[in-house]
Amino acid sequence: EVQLEESGGGAVQTGGSLRLSCVTSGFTFSNYAMSWVRQALGKGLERVSAINSGGSSPYYANSVKGRFTISRDDAKNTLYLQLDSLKTEDTAMYYCANNYWGTGARGQGTQVTVSS
Repeated sequence: EVQLEESGGGAVQTGGSLRLSCVTSGFTFSNYAMSWVRQALGKGLERVSAINSGGSSPYYANSVKGRFTISRDDAKNTLYLQLDSLKTEDTAMYYCANNYWGTGARGQGTQVTVSS
């Protein structure tokens, strides 16, 4: 059974930082491109970042470029997203997905709330 479990969200003030983690099981993590998507209340899903198997070709949405950093640890079957210089508009539920486009299997998500 494919499982993804996100964690690391929380409430921070503008300019703060968080590190999200996504622990996976049920598939060969190292063979999969992975991504992070987010959904703000009342809005659609937005793919914010993605990374190929092997850690190459990172993608960042323009809205997060220069502030977020995606990485992966294949030995731990874990995907990360470092969130720096957070803005109120980053407030959303964040999900990891097991493909490059954010359309794969996802977990329950972790909430990020940024206040001014």
